[in-house]
Amino acid sequence: MDQLVLRFQGLLVIYGLRVLAAVAILIFGLLSAKLVRGFLKRVLKKGHIEDTLVSFIASLSYVFMIIFVIIAALSQLGVQTASFVAILGAAGLAVGLALQGSLSNFASGFLLIMFKPFKVGDYIEGAGVAGSVEQIGIFTTELKSPDNKRIIVPNGKITNDNIINYTAREIRRVDIIAGVSYSDDLDKVKRVLKEILDSDERVLEEPAPVIGVLELGDSSVNFVVRPWTKTTDYWNVFFSLQETIKKRFDAEGISIPFPQRDLHIHKVNSKNKEEQLV
Repeated sequence: MDQLVLRFQGLLVIYGLRVLAAVAILIFGLLSAKLVRGFLKRVLKKGHIEDTLVSFIASLSYVFMIIFVIIAALSQLGVQTASFVAILGAAGLAVGLALQGSLSNFASGFLLIMFKPFKVGDYIEGAGVAGSVEQIGIFTTELKSPDNKRIIVPNGKITNDNIINYTAREIRRVDIIAGVSYSDDLDKVKRVLKEILDSDERVLEEPAPVIGVLELGDSSVNFVVRPWTKTTDYWNVFFSLQETIKKRFDAEGISIPFPQRDLHIHKVNSKNKEEQLV
């Protein structure tokens, strides 16, 4: 009986110390993981990294550290961790194969955040849709359409397609086509168009606007009007100039033609027609 008690005490001391060591490793590891996560966030934010990427990197590092701490604690208890690591690796491979599309979107989200082809607030076109960027996530990007629809696009589709960022530059060119009649004085038309642009304070002097004959159409002589303006004023200038051009053309007696067709009717003598039928 005494021997059993002594043996039990010995085992209790040995395994008790292992349990205490494992608990100590677990507590110390969890605290360390939290400290490292906070440290990474502060360092990355100082480096002006995107908040989404900062949060993701910190969280991913925290998960890896927790896994490492758990494996170290189990190893202290005498558990064979080699097989445990192998199981984790196989599970990770299986999950990776099952989530190929999600991993592709994740990689694309990482690239979008790192290289920044657009940022929150930009108006972009990509993956067959267009809208203002509201959120750039790890897996998806959220857009708001001009008619206030919420559009969620997988990041993989955006990076695999052309991206047009309409608000990336501070200035944009406005392209307007103005058609006039063939009977109108072209020099007068150019003068009127130039006066319209000069009178609009939103039109920039540099780069200089372009006014010229674009084509000789079927029903009209088409002028191209290409002023430059701030990106924030683009649509206001676009709509305003077209309205002003119409009003000034009316005031100046410059006609804006519309497509016309001449219909020629040839009268056929009924007697000749009867003879032809015979």
